[in-house]
Amino acid sequence: MLIILAAIILFHITSAILLFIATIRNEWWLSNNYSLDLWYHCNTTNCYDIPNSATSDAAYLQIVQATMILATILSCVGFFVFILQLFRLKQGERFVFTAIIQLLSAFCVMTGASIYTAEHLNFKDVFFKNGEYGYAFVVAWVAFPITFLSGLMYLVLRKRK
Repeated sequence: MLIILAAIILFHITSAILLFIATIRNEWWLSNNYSLDLWYHCNTTNCYDIPNSATSDAAYLQIVQATMILATILSCVGFFVFILQLFRLKQGERFVFTAIIQLLSAFCVMTGASIYTAEHLNFKDVFFKNGEYGYAFVVAWVAFPITFLSGLMYLVLRKRK
């Protein structure tokens, strides 16, 4: 039981760290000497706001920003709820709410990364059309199964004595 609990804590902390990295870092798209993320596009010396990111033309980008932020917040809230439920609730009721929060976080990551994958060419300048996905994009996709498995492990742990 203690090993399972330690594994769940490790998975949860790992998923939260990956979500923070994916949301904050400036490496979702790489093109020439430029990098592009959810907030800025940068060259080797300066970073600039993404043009027209506050318009309805960039609604896809705004959805990706919102879902990634929501996934990170939900993962952090889920960890604090887990700690509270660990000591407050009786055996059978534990971790259901934490599992729901973590599964919602996984859904938000999947939604954000999927929308970015499908629509990333629509909210970029022509200069960024030729490029490749950066490591923060990959980290977002890696965070999805880890967050999902963490939520499933909370459901399994709920039934354990």
